Amino acid sequence: MAEHPFLTLDDVELSGKRVLVRVDFNVPLKEGAVQDDTRMRASLRTLYRILNNGGRLVLMSHLGRPTEGQFDPALSLKPVAEHLAQLMQRQVVLCADWQDSLPDATIVLLENVRFLNGEKADDEALAKRLAGLCDVFVNDAFATAHRAQASTHGVARFAPVACAGLLLEDELKALGAAFQHPARPLTAIVGGAKVSTKLTALESLLDKVDQLIVGGGIANTFLAAAGYKVGNSLLETDLVDNARALLARAGQQGKHIPLPVDVVCAKDFSEDAAAVTRRVDAVEDDDLILDVGPETAGTYAGILQEAATIIWNGPVGVFEFAPFSHGTRALAEAIASSPAFSVAGGGDTLAAIARFQVADKISYISTGGGAFLEFLEGKTLPAVQVLEEAAQAWRAAAREE
Repeated sequence: MAEHPFLTLDDVELSGKRVLVRVDFNVPLKEGAVQDDTRMRASLRTLYRILNNGGRLVLMSHLGRPTEGQFDPALSLKPVAEHLAQLMQRQVVLCADWQDSLPDATIVLLENVRFLNGEKADDEALAKRLAGLCDVFVNDAFATAHRAQASTHGVARFAPVACAGLLLEDELKALGAAFQHPARPLTAIVGGAKVSTKLTALESLLDKVDQLIVGGGIANTFLAAAGYKVGNSLLETDLVDNARALLARAGQQGKHIPLPVDVVCAKDFSEDAAAVTRRVDAVEDDDLILDVGPETAGTYAGILQEAATIIWNGPVGVFEFAPFSHGTRALAEAIASSPAFSVAGGGDTLAAIARFQVADKISYISTGGGAFLEFLEGKTLPAVQVLEEAAQAWRAAAREE
């Protein structure tokens, strides 16, 4: 089997070691309690692997967006520590003042790293202090891998050993299978409100995919580029030329960007609005396009049934409103029933997967939002790159011994 470009838990000695793990416990809280522990559960395999191999855990995570350098009780990890203790049936000690010494405990959770001055700036002095807490650093937070911060990037530069956790390893393996050596045909669905937030991803994906389905407000800009009127729908007029260029490039490369032939419209943006299905060339001036129509949904479902690899990022309609959820439901169910290897990521996508109850039929669901999108864009993820650099140094030193 090919050697990973980064070290994994299988490569390092854990017994008797203090292991600092960057996790993503940025979970929703309500009235001092964790509301959704999906992200916490995703890292449990890594935590148990370390404990079962004799390691002692020091965990760190961010939570929310506090003012850096200031303690905010509403964003303390105290409820997270309590919830983790319940999940693992072990004592978890929350530690706010770790600068001088750590508590003598098997599992320590450091207070919110965003309370620390220098976290966002990847401050070298802070990174060195964090690295000094451990014998081994493990990054298991893919969702933060696109950020070069002290707890995700800098610490890996100075830790004695730095490696990937099981969740991060799985994420990179799944995304690699979808992007680097995909089974063909490869179909990507990119939905969402604005082309501007995903233009780089669309441009990068077009070079890799066979079919590129665009949805949501993004599709409106492509419809305008193809000469259709979209009424009062969300539209980025300054990016119509970009969309037109992508359509032309797709044709030149023998790729396909299928556009809706029918759409579901309403006169106002509300769940109670009357939904009307129209042909795409019959959209009225005061219409809002809020979903794809049934014929389009059927066409997209057929494309997905023929795909061998599917990448999904974003809904094709306002699925939160029942009258405008049918297109995204049809897409989700088509992916679920497809024999293709499927990877899905992004907050709205995960919400749609949960709403339509297809999670167990998606091959891999990424925990990353911004990191997943930057991977789609073909960007280097700083927290992964630094692990690869650390592995090169570690292997070079091992060869010299």
